This record gives sequence, C-alpha cells and structure tokens, in this order.
Amino acid sequence: MARRGGRWTALAGAALLAMGLSGCIGGPDGPRPEARTVPAAEPDAAAGAGNVIGAGSVKLALIVPLTGPGASVGAALRNAAELAYDDFQKPNLQILVKDDRGTPEGAREAAQAAFAEGAEVVLGPLFAANVQAAGGVARGAGKPVIAFSTDAAVAARGVYLISFLPQSEVDRIVDEATANGRRSFAALIPETTYGNAVEAQFREAVARRGARLVGLERYAAGNPAPAVERLRGVIAGSGAQADALFVPDTPDGLVSVGPALTRVGFSPARVRPLGLALWNDPRVMAQPAFQGARFAAPDTAGFSSFAQRYQARFGTLPPRTASLGYDAVSLTAALVRQYGTQRFADATLTNPAGFSGLDGTFRFLPEGVSERTLAVYEIRNNAASVVSPAPKVLGPSGI
Repeated sequence: MARRGGRWTALAGAALLAMGLSGCIGGPDGPRPEARTVPAAEPDAAAGAGNVIGAGSVKLALIVPLTGPGASVGAALRNAAELAYDDFQKPNLQILVKDDRGTPEGAREAAQAAFAEGAEVVLGPLFAANVQAAGGVARGAGKPVIAFSTDAAVAARGVYLISFLPQSEVDRIVDEATANGRRSFAALIPETTYGNAVEAQFREAVARRGARLVGLERYAAGNPAPAVERLRGVIAGSGAQADALFVPDTPDGLVSVGPALTRVGFSPARVRPLGLALWNDPRVMAQPAFQGARFAAPDTAGFSSFAQRYQARFGTLPPRTASLGYDAVSLTAALVRQYGTQRFADATLTNPAGFSGLDGTFRFLPEGVSERTLAVYEIRNNAASVVSPAPKVLGPSGI
C-alpha cells in the first residue's frame, strides 16, 4: 500500500527493541468497576510525593487513576511513562502526574490544575467519561489530549485515542480473509457494547472488499445457542453458504460459542472462524471449533521485551495497557525534539505517516481515532502463530 509523508520515529535507543502480545484490553473501556469518590489530593502534595517526572522546560500532564477505580492500571501507566522518559535519555520534558481518582470530576480537576501549571498536552485519562471531562477542559484551553480509552465515541478533533481500537482489527481480519479467497461472510455478534462497536465496522469492511454478508445473528451475552441454531443452515453442513464466520466476543463469551458451534456440526475446516485481539487467550485456543481460526492483533515483537524491562525496573509484570503510557511519552519526547513550536499542533499529530510504537506503527485521524498496523494469527493445536506479519507502514486511511 502506498505511503504518504515522511516517517516519524517515536522511540529511541532501547525503546526500539520490544513488543509482544499477552492478552489485549477489551471493548470500550472494558468492564468498569463502580466509581467511588475519593478526596482530591492537593496538586502541590501530589508533586511532593514524587508525581513529577523530569525537569525539562516542556510540561505535559499524565492524568490517570492513582486512587479509586483503575488505580493499579494508573500506577502501571505512570511507571511506563517513567521508563519511556529514561529510555529516551531524559528528554526536555516535565511530566506532571495527576490523579483523576477514577472519576470524571477528578479528571476535570486534574486537567484544570495541569493547565494552570503550564501543561501543553494531556496524556490520558483512562476511562471514557473521564476523557470527556478532561477533553472539555482541554478544548477550552486550546490544548490536545492523547487518551487511553478504547471507546471511539469519545474521540474528537483534539482528543486522540492512542489505545487499541477494535475497528482497526476488524478491517485487518476482513482484508486478510478476502485476500485469501474468502468471499461469503457470516457473523455471530454479542449484544454488548463491544459487539455494537464492531458490527457497523464489520459490515462496512465486508462491503468495501466486495464480499457478501450471507448471515448475521446477535445473541445475548453468554447465551449464543439460539443464534447459532438460527444460523445453522448458513455455517454448517455441506450446504453452508458462508466460507468465513466472524465472532467478535470476549474469551468468557467465546467459551460458550465454541461448544454451541460444535453441536450444530460447524466445521472450521470448511468455514473459517475469524476474530479480534481478544481471541489471544488459552481458553479460546483450546476450543475445537476454533482450530484453524484467524484473528488480528498487535505484533508479538514488542510488549514482551517492554514487559521484561518493566519487571526488572519495578518488580512486577505490567498490565497490557501499560505500553500505551510508554508510547504516549515516547511520542511527545520525539515531537518536542523534532518539531519546535508545532510539536503538538493538530497537523503534526495527524500526519498520515504515523509514528512507531511498541505495538507497531500507528496514526491519529483528524476525528481523533487511531489506526494501527496489525498481524494476523492462526490457531493450530491450541496455540497461535503469525500467518501474516504486521506491515511496517500504514497505507492510505480506510483502505
């Protein structure tokens, strides 16, 4: 695919090593625990507690939950930011780490404090509602946000999502399937927020590739059997109309889907199952109905190396989301080094060539969502291996 613009590298030195896959985050924000209110920390107290990374002249804010819902992930994002800062050989940055307490109110207060202290950009927050709250403050200040939420609904001009969005995974797996001769698609889609997020993208991707959608059924989470029965004539038996079956569910959901498919005589040798990054789970790979299945996910070259260095530094393995904190800081460091006063301009952040990260190349679109290069894996003998490596560069958007 053609490439537009020059290539920007967001990593340096040891940061160019790394990448790997150990279970990806779920649908929009995944399951979120119920919020609880925690008293806000005074900004000076937070800084005094070591919540400033670096002493450079360019200030940015890292807004994450350090208390309340999501605090363990927030702490990992902060650690990853510190690791990136050191790997980038202490760039001209001062990272103001702010606790949003896992709440929109906390995110709003954190953004207000950060801009009052001179921050030029916000990295975070983690939860969708918190991104909206911080984004409102950022728009008023004329500053961009690079957020970690996986809910594409909160993306907007000036609010960019660096997270793993299922839309890119849908495009990649449909493109790979059609390139390998699959022309008739069926789908089993859970009646969940995640299912809703990918259905429209799936329909669009199938149509864009000139393929047919021969059957689609929705099912209540955890109860796929009735939908599988309704789709039986399309996906099972010698008269099956489909040659590919798309099932965008979580591992918990897929362990119910697999047996339901087996009961109706589904053959993965005849109709190839297709999935997304959430399929990278031993429970999914152990299902007879999914042997020969393919799914799209970030390449396995980077996260494992990052995780080893993180563990050596902090004494524990990082959650999958931690790489986003690393990439966000690496990106801002590279932009500060190379682009002067235009470092965080919309035109800079949305350059179509994109940026190199731990999990491959990514770019921000003007509307705030991101696109990523992804690999395609095949499940054989209860394990997954790469059958189509992630491209090194991104092609024209939407192709």
